[in-house]
This record gives sequence, structure tokens and C-alpha cells, in this order.
Amino acid sequence: MSSNLDLLLKTLPQQAGVYQFYDKNNKILYIGKAINLKKRVTSYFSKNHDNAKTKLLVSKITDIKHIVVETETDALLLENNLIKKYQPRYNIMLKDDKTYPWICIKNEGFPRVFLTRNVIKDGSEYFGPYASVRTANALLELIKELFPLRTCSYDLSEKNITKKKYKLCLDCHIGKCLGPCEGLQTESDYNQSIAEIKNIIKGNFKEALIKFEDLMHRFSADLKFEEAQLIKEKIKLLANYQSKSTIVSPTINNVDVFSIVSDNSFGYINFLKIANGSIIQSHTTEIKKKLDESDKEMLEYAIIAIREKFHSQSKELYVPFKVELGSDLKITIPKIGDKKHIIDLSQKNAQYYRLEHLKQLKIVDPERHSNRILQQLQQDLRLKEMPIHMECFDNSNLQGTNPVASCVVFKNAKPVKNEYRHFHIKTVEGSNDFASIEEVVYRRYKRLIDENLDLPNLIVVDGGKGQLSSAVKSLELLKIREKVAIIGIAKRLEEIYYPNDSIPLYLDKKSESLKIIQHLRNEAHRFGLTFHRKTRSKKSIQNELEQIVGIGKETADLLLKKFKSVKRISQLSLENLSQEIGNSKAAKIYAHFHQNM
Repeated sequence: MSSNLDLLLKTLPQQAGVYQFYDKNNKILYIGKAINLKKRVTSYFSKNHDNAKTKLLVSKITDIKHIVVETETDALLLENNLIKKYQPRYNIMLKDDKTYPWICIKNEGFPRVFLTRNVIKDGSEYFGPYASVRTANALLELIKELFPLRTCSYDLSEKNITKKKYKLCLDCHIGKCLGPCEGLQTESDYNQSIAEIKNIIKGNFKEALIKFEDLMHRFSADLKFEEAQLIKEKIKLLANYQSKSTIVSPTINNVDVFSIVSDNSFGYINFLKIANGSIIQSHTTEIKKKLDESDKEMLEYAIIAIREKFHSQSKELYVPFKVELGSDLKITIPKIGDKKHIIDLSQKNAQYYRLEHLKQLKIVDPERHSNRILQQLQQDLRLKEMPIHMECFDNSNLQGTNPVASCVVFKNAKPVKNEYRHFHIKTVEGSNDFASIEEVVYRRYKRLIDENLDLPNLIVVDGGKGQLSSAVKSLELLKIREKVAIIGIAKRLEEIYYPNDSIPLYLDKKSESLKIIQHLRNEAHRFGLTFHRKTRSKKSIQNELEQIVGIGKETADLLLKKFKSVKRISQLSLENLSQEIGNSKAAKIYAHFHQNM
């Protein structure tokens, strides 16, 4: 570290603020926030970093600048603005959402209500943005069905209306507009509809429903049944739309909900907006990790950026774990009830978004997809290197008879079937899984060493501590114990065992890492079982011939090789059998199959 950096670190203030790292070309590398600038910035230079990108970042820093602010909230907002402005290489960035649609209520006399992608600062009110154009259009169609609104772009000033400058259009004749252009609707009446529209857009359906119900009863009392029926249909429309919103709880109002799921490369953040007990907005985005950021760091950044993007004024947030966002916001971490249910729902949305992203990645870039899985597997199993080449062993026998074993090979998380191998157990009698595993592991890797072939990165043994210990013995005999990682997987609870460690590892039941290990184990079991059945079947066929007194293994093999099955042999004439094995043996076989006929 240069003397200049050392001096900067010693003089940093112990206050909240934003720091900026620069390289030798005076280009911003990274922007971060801190409650205590001195402690946070010094930590980059005072400890060893496991992450390679963080090490690289620190090695490039030649200058540090900082901005002191009053509160942590100010630091969050400033950090977000600076990141968007400078887009440093090592900072996470949200995807650009500039093209999302908004519902605009125009700042004009008799305001128009329409969909737009351009936010213009002219005093108009904008609601959104909506992640789905379909959702925004559905809401707009509902509004048009409920309230007659003008769609023309006329300047409906009091002067123009008095002069009768404009004529009624088709919308007015078909009941879509009440004709404010000719003074047939007052501005106060029109603005009352606009106020109700704003409530509906915000998710407050209650006032509109009450108003329409009162109006329906009034028409009905005045014997205006056709008008009452029209209002009834509007109430039904509004109720149907409300029922399509996810109802959370009538006690939850004006709350933002955030959750996150992540893997080695990305964080996926879901945002739900709740108003009057209903989810009125949902949005999911992704953040690419740059410096192995934690879920807490990514969620804090995303909350500030998303709330700013959606112009959220909610004072309460539901999140899955503690986040530091200053004292201006009420942070709730739900544990039970409706609040916990909505966090779970948000989490599920983030998970589905991630799964869709991964499916797309698998199609578009299968190599990147397999690398991601292997990186996750390496992390979850605490391996020194990525398990590009994996092999799994399994034993198969029936009450100690015909013992066989299988070895399956996976490369880049996919089975390589032409490299599968099966083994007849040669040195073990009866049912002894431990000794059988010891034998086949030794034979497998003795051959690879002799033929100068690559060893796997990871060996998986189907079984618990006993089978694993037996496999390790063979690796030690071959002097490759330190070269290859090895684990055992016990079937009952899917426990992962390591050599010389009695405490198993339990992977998340839904994790991709466990699914890969299970796939490997199940494939070894399938391959071994198939081979065992073939061996048992073949031996049972041979035994029927060998059970005939005077007929040995060589004779049985000779006949089976030519005629393929015992059934065909049993149908041969005495003369045909004699031509193959001589008169004496032919007579014995012929008599065996025809003695009961």
C-alpha cells in the first residue's frame, strides 16, 4: 500500500458517508456507503479477502475520496445516485427499466387518463411503472368501463366551452363520454370521477364500491331500472377486478414488501406493493454480483433503488431479515401470520423468477449453466476445486449372490455413459459392502493410474461412514488420497459424510447441489442393478444346463454361444445335439428336457 493511501486511511472521519475508490487513471472503480467511513474503508486493506475480485479491486486502488452526510439514509440515497451516474465496474447494477409503462392523469382541464412510457414533468400525475403492459391495460380498460372520460386532445378551457368551439364526437353518442366539450358535464363532476380513479389505481376500491351501490339504490328507488342495471354491472366489474388482486389482510395498508434469493452470480429481488389489504403491484429484478456481495448488501441497495424507481412513499417495509436503512422507515421482519405469509409469497416470486432465468440460461448458454451449477456444488461441498469430473460407486447383490458393482462418470454435471464401468466382485465372498467397495475403488483407480488417465475431481460413494472409510483405504494404498476429494451419501436422510468426520453435512432438500449428487447416486444404482440382473439371469440359465449330471461349464457355454437360449437347446433333436457335443453328452441333455414328455 502506498504512503498516500496510508495517509488517507489514517485521516478518514468516523462518520456516515459515501466513499469512492479510484484507479491510476483517476477512473472510479467502486462506490460504497458506510455508517463509519474510517472503519469500513480501512477493512478493505486490513484483512485477507477470499474473493478474487475483491483482491483485484484493492490492488487497483490508488486514491480514495469520500463525502460525509448527516444520516445513514442520506448515505444510501447518495450512493444510489452516484452509482447510477458513474456506473463503476465493481458495483452491482439493477437492470434498466426505462421502458416500463405508466398510467398518466394529465394536468389539464377535464384530465385525460392514458398509458404512456414517457414521464414528462408538466404537473401531470403518473402511477406506476407497471412491470406488465397487460396489467396496466387491464386496469385502464376497467377505468374506462366504470367512468365516462374524454379521449380527445381538445383544450377544454371555460372560454372554449362557452364559445361552443367543439362539437360532440362519437364517444359521446355511444355513452363513452358525457360531453364536457359542449358543457354537458361540469368540471367538478368530472374531477370527482378523477378522484375515484386515483383511489382505484392505488388499490382503494372501497369508496368506489360504496358510491356505485348508493347510486344503484337511488336509481332503483326512482324506478329507473335500466340505469340501476348498468350501475350493477359496473359494481360487478369492479368486484371482479378486485378479486383478481391477491388479498393479503384488510389490516395491512400502504406497505412495501421485499425479499431476495441468490446464487453464486446473481441476486433476485422481488418487490410487492400492498394497499388496503391487496397486492396492487409486483416487480422482480436481478443484480449481478461483482464482489461476492451478501444478501443483506444486495437487498439494501435494491430497496433504495426500487423505491426511488416506483416513487414509493410507504413508511413501513416487510423484509425477511434485518437491514440497515436509517431511522425514517419502520422495518418489520414477520415471523407468523398474514405478514409472514406475504413475505413467503414474495420469496416464491423471486424463486420462480430465478428458475425462469436459469431455464433460459440453460438453453442459450449451456456451458455457463453447467459452470454455475459446479461452482455452487464446489461451494456447498467445501471442495478445493470445481468438480468437473465426478465418479460414483454402488454395490449390488441379492442375499450375497452374484455380487457386482458399478461406476458412473459425470463431466460438466452431465452423465458420460460411454465411460460407465461395471465390476464382478472377485476377492469378496457373500454380502460385504465394505470390502466390495474397497476392491472396486482400488481396481478402478489402479487402472487409471497404470493407463495414465485423468483422475476425477470428486468421488461419491453410495453409503455412509463404513463404505466411505473402505474407499479411502484404497485411495491411501494407491497414494492418491490427497489428490482426489471423496464423500459418501447415506440414503435415508441424504447425509453427506467426509473422511475422518463423524458429523454429516445436510444440504437443502431443494438445492441443485443435492439434486446433482442424487442424480449421480441414482444413476450408479440403476446401472449397477441392471448389470446385476443380467448377471443373475445369465447364471441361472447356465446353471440349468450345468445341473445336468455329466454336463460341465465348457459344454454349457458352447451350446449357449451357438443357440443363444436354453429354450432353443431344449427343442433340438438328439441328432443335432450329437453333432455339436457328441453322442454321450447329447443323450444326457436330450433326456433331461424330454423325460417328462
